[in-house]
Amino acid sequence: MKRSYPFDKIEPKWQKRWAKSKLFEADTKSAKNKYYCLMMFPYPSAALHVGHGRNYIIGDVIARYKMMRGLNVLTPMGWDAFGLPAENAAIKNGLHPRTSVLANIETMKKQLYRWGVGYDWPREVTSCEPDYYKWTQWLFLKLYEKGLAYKKKAAVNWCPSCSTVLANEQVVGGLCERCDAQVTQKELEQWFFKITDYAQRLLDDSDKLNDWPQRVKIMQRNWIGRSEGVKIDFPIGGSDKVLRCFTTRTDTVCGATFMALAPEYSDLEDLIKDVKDKEKILKAAQKMRDISSQKRAEIDVEKQGIFIGKYVINPMNGEKVPIWVANYVLMEYGTGAIMAVPAHDQRDFEFARKYSIPIRVVIDDPKKHLTSDQMPEAYTEEGVMINSGQFNGMPSQEAISRIADYMEKKRIGKRAVHYRLRDWLISRQRYWGAPIPIIYCDRCGTVPVPEKKLPVLLPKDVEFKPRGESPLKGSKAFIETKCPKCKKRATREADTMDTFVDSSWYYLRYISPKEKRVPFDKKIVNRWLPVDQYIGGVEHAILHLLYSRFITKVLKDAGWIDFDEPFARLFTQGMIIKDGAKMSKSKGNVVSPEKLISEYGTDTVRLYTLFIGPPEKDAEWSDRGVEGAYRFLSRLWRLAESYIDKKNIDIQAGAASKKIDAKVIRRRIHQTIKKVTDDLEKGFHFNTAISATMELVNDLYIFAGSADNRDLEPDKGKSVIKEAIEALLLLLAPFVPHMVEELWERMGHKRSIFKETWPNYDLDLLQADEITIVIQINGKVRGKVEVPIDISDEELRSKALEEKAIAKWISQSQIRKVIIIPKRLVNIVV
Repeated sequence: MKRSYPFDKIEPKWQKRWAKSKLFEADTKSAKNKYYCLMMFPYPSAALHVGHGRNYIIGDVIARYKMMRGLNVLTPMGWDAFGLPAENAAIKNGLHPRTSVLANIETMKKQLYRWGVGYDWPREVTSCEPDYYKWTQWLFLKLYEKGLAYKKKAAVNWCPSCSTVLANEQVVGGLCERCDAQVTQKELEQWFFKITDYAQRLLDDSDKLNDWPQRVKIMQRNWIGRSEGVKIDFPIGGSDKVLRCFTTRTDTVCGATFMALAPEYSDLEDLIKDVKDKEKILKAAQKMRDISSQKRAEIDVEKQGIFIGKYVINPMNGEKVPIWVANYVLMEYGTGAIMAVPAHDQRDFEFARKYSIPIRVVIDDPKKHLTSDQMPEAYTEEGVMINSGQFNGMPSQEAISRIADYMEKKRIGKRAVHYRLRDWLISRQRYWGAPIPIIYCDRCGTVPVPEKKLPVLLPKDVEFKPRGESPLKGSKAFIETKCPKCKKRATREADTMDTFVDSSWYYLRYISPKEKRVPFDKKIVNRWLPVDQYIGGVEHAILHLLYSRFITKVLKDAGWIDFDEPFARLFTQGMIIKDGAKMSKSKGNVVSPEKLISEYGTDTVRLYTLFIGPPEKDAEWSDRGVEGAYRFLSRLWRLAESYIDKKNIDIQAGAASKKIDAKVIRRRIHQTIKKVTDDLEKGFHFNTAISATMELVNDLYIFAGSADNRDLEPDKGKSVIKEAIEALLLLLAPFVPHMVEELWERMGHKRSIFKETWPNYDLDLLQADEITIVIQINGKVRGKVEVPIDISDEELRSKALEEKAIAKWISQSQIRKVIIIPKRLVNIVV
């Protein structure tokens, strides 16, 4: 392809010059006019494709724009280098994870450099390096000291393919989010962070996040899942024990015809120790546990269960109620035991029908009396209480609080708040992660590694392929150690930490990445944080973003920082898809940036990536669209070069069908400045901002093609052309930085365009002297007319009726009415 401008020479030139001039290196000693712009750091597991590029290009546009607004911009980059993505990629390629990760980092750095995205590289952090994970281990110790890190035996999500446990948030539709394998349940001793202690604060403080996408806040609130209800104790028949349930529907308690336990219910084995069919029950429960809780929670899952030979007494009516284990009951909700009311819950209804369990209606439909034998499905609307003793006849909504009052008065139950959120499971039975800094001593018990002994280094000579238990157990040199307290023989914890622990605090480390005494400089962090603008995918709404908020609050409570939210503003970009699907090698739809950059240049790839559609929405990649972006840049280059060479525009545009004078061009300049500025300030509408600059370029071509403008007076035409071109370069600088830097220099400017001030618009020049009025006849557009902006209605009426294009439509008709909408249209009714 013939090149319209020498991007292959321009782009490397300016990339080298930016690096040499340290354009993106921020001075964090001063927080005056500070702007911390941060992109989520990537997993270095594979080369980047154009879909990844959207995130980094968006961030670069914002950073460059804020520089031109005079702000002290901090825009660092690093690598989320531990964890399953990197380890699985290494195993697939037959490499040690460290070798694989470091090679991928070099590849990705070259790609980012070639994309022209600028970062403060001296602040680079890599989470798999000891100088970083030393402080991740320090963070663990701080949580341990506060009682927020603990170990317990629990039913966990197990991925047989990855051979490790997964947090609830890492299971999607019953499948591992990394490898799509079916997730099962397994009981293991695991380390947890007590995020549930912060559930209410995380919920309350979401109201502070005014500049976060609403859908992200809703996702977090739903995940935290606050419910208000009552904890009820159901006495277990033949024992002095009780079965405790949590319910938000106290109005249905008299309709409970069976109790249902989660297959993982912790006291199940003790509960049935004297039951004849104990082994059969445990075997059935285990079979249910083998299916992930997410899969079991699906609405259409086939209901399965087994009666355990035990009963409870309903304290509200004294009835004997059978206890079942049911696959659709989850430990994540309430206590892992529910009172099942089949008449008013669809899952309970399906279970009861399958196992012939009685169904009792306790909320009647006011419009039609309900009978259990004729119900096609559960009745879940509000209604009138029946079969509920003294509460009969009461509206069901009122009965909820009245029955709760009764329960508390009779000490049957107690009001309580429940959260769906579970504690954060951080243990991983994999090699590639930060070792958990804990030692086990027969004499002293569980002992944290002293801070001065950090980091606990990850050994290199380990068979790291997954095998169902931590590979670190195979390293005698690692496992065997001495107790820090008694100096006797002891063993180290073999599990590593979830990679989301690494990413829960990295934004703090960027402020002082070389600090050796502490994880970050507290004084500087408190001046520069929260992050002013955070950019990344919505897929991190529940995982990384929630965990980072939790860790920030923990550190604030410990006195390490003065703020309690890490990110002031959040922008979540949509995906770029190809052939209707997310880009992936397995689908064969990955678009490599290298080929496109070689053929069209970096600025073309950047421009099209930004122009493809609203950045918060998914967009379909089109190779033809790339060509369109290239044609626009070529037109801009010719326009500017023509002026630079001749101090005039001499473009053989032919006779223009439309003429534009210098006065109109000057107005369009200021309208474009306002449009682009508003689009960048009010929601990152990059596509419409770019569209506005394209319109101005078109106007300049029309201006140049007008015969009247060929020989321009210096104080009119030439000055407005220079003003227009310079405004275009300033406005396009954040989007296509290489080309505009080159043209800016060729126009005689000595310093980088990013050291210049963003252009301002003149309000007086925004107002047009003339406007275009649409003329309709019986509601159909039949013409347009240019009129003075201050034209009266009567003059506008006359002007519209005199238009030649209109006359032929009305000459043979009777005009019944002329409707005028000022400054917009004239509708002639005939």
